Amino acid sequence: MVKEYLHPNDWEKFKTFSDTKETPFLVVNLDIIKAKYSDLISNFPFAKTYYAVKSNPGAEVIELLRDLGSCFDIASIYELDRVLSLGVSPDRISYGNTIKKAEHVRYAYDKGVRLFVTDSEGDLRNIAKAAPGSRIFCRILTEGAETADWPLSRKFGCHPDMAADMIVLAKKLGLEPYGLSFHVGSQQRDIGTWNAAIAKVKYIFDWVSENEGIELKMINMGGGFPANYLSKTNELSTYAEEITRFLEEDFGENFPEIILEPGRSLVGEAGVLVSEVVLISRKSRTALERWVFTDVGKFSGLIETLGESIKYPVYCDRKGETEEVILAGPTCDSQDIMYENYHYELPLSLSIGDRLYWLSTGAYTSSYSSVEFNGFPPLKTYFIK
Repeated sequence: MVKEYLHPNDWEKFKTFSDTKETPFLVVNLDIIKAKYSDLISNFPFAKTYYAVKSNPGAEVIELLRDLGSCFDIASIYELDRVLSLGVSPDRISYGNTIKKAEHVRYAYDKGVRLFVTDSEGDLRNIAKAAPGSRIFCRILTEGAETADWPLSRKFGCHPDMAADMIVLAKKLGLEPYGLSFHVGSQQRDIGTWNAAIAKVKYIFDWVSENEGIELKMINMGGGFPANYLSKTNELSTYAEEITRFLEEDFGENFPEIILEPGRSLVGEAGVLVSEVVLISRKSRTALERWVFTDVGKFSGLIETLGESIKYPVYCDRKGETEEVILAGPTCDSQDIMYENYHYELPLSLSIGDRLYWLSTGAYTSSYSSVEFNGFPPLKTYFIK
């Protein structure tokens, strides 16, 4: 299994580093992130990259991407402070959360941030008061929940007609209506969802131009590009070819400034989470499935197993005959079960104290880890090259 997800040299490097460390912990290979970033910009040479800091806020990751020329998408003033403290200038930062306090908008403005997202009138008016003259882009609702492993619909964005109204209002409030954004869902496997979203954007671009004389300049297409989990996805080059074609069909060759906000696709495959088997049990004398309890669970980095949405490749060193298992975490919360319906198989020889390796866990693991639920400390993270 490992060869499907990591180059043998990367696996050996990881094993050499991790064999002496106490579980649970995450190891992130910065060289893989560097290669992923290079792949992204070569496939989207016309786009600006704003790394989604929330996916992995490690200082080492931010410093690497800073030096490679990336910009940064932040979701809070706390992420803002981290990025600024690492030498990123505010003109390379977008405040990409539609839900934010007015005083936090002012804080970001005072720090030099001038690019803000919005999707509601209340937030827009807060920006106008706290960050006068700033550039804003409005996030629209999109489809794609059924084909994204981690949907982002309903909570964020507004109807296209409302977005047009917001663009008009932004100008009246003294802001610069700069563009529109959308997010088709994280780990989106249906490339066609970008086509529908871009068509909505084109409609709004044309309407505000023809009716209000407002010329929008930017499309923020969010993230959604996949990492390599158990579910099959297309290569990034296929996404790029299709999305570029969608843009050209609607906007011609001179389409607007394009922003991408990748997170998972940049850092996901760079991480391996290492856990230890704490207990193996059966619930009855005739039970067909073993319960395998590990020292990592939903509250210590694997929250995206909620609803069994993200299916991580799981590997162990044991060989031989396998059988179906239920994988669960160590806490006293009954929700701390990662996989019960999706049938992972592990060797019958698996024993207490063995290690399980969760591949492609570089994104949304350390940043989701709880502070001390049941007293367990946050997930340790190490960075290697």
